Amino acid sequence: MKRLLLIPTFLSLFLLAFIPAAEPVKLTWEALRDVTFKKKWYAEESVYMLYPTFGPSVQKLNGKPVELTGYVLPVDLESNLYVLSAFPYSACFFCGGAGPESVVSLKFKKSGRKFKTDERRTFRGTLKLNADNIYELNYIIADAEMLEQ
Repeated sequence: MKRLLLIPTFLSLFLLAFIPAAEPVKLTWEALRDVTFKKKWYAEESVYMLYPTFGPSVQKLNGKPVELTGYVLPVDLESNLYVLSAFPYSACFFCGGAGPESVVSLKFKKSGRKFKTDERRTFRGTLKLNADNIYELNYIIADAEMLEQ
């Protein structure tokens, strides 16, 4: 009897292996602008910061596989911490030339590859929206992998 119960379980697992994963959405920087910001006081840092309210088109992408092309900006090479920007370093958010919706944190699936400032690359991963952790960017691509061009 136990054997008969195991057969459907193994058959289900076998079939699931052949179901294709969701095709990634080709995300654009324009789409990421569906967000508004208001100043909010953060007592722990004694500072006002921009608090995001994500629009419906961005909210529906939360947790979904995406692909995004932009300029790579190294933040901390030792920690393999990089940001993907809509603009090159000279016009990026950190230099005062753009808004927080124009940068995405890259959390790599595998570390090791080093990037140079302003390399234009495409990455695939899972989009995560962040409104609450002030130590992270508002947009994160988790399990990021660079696509060969």
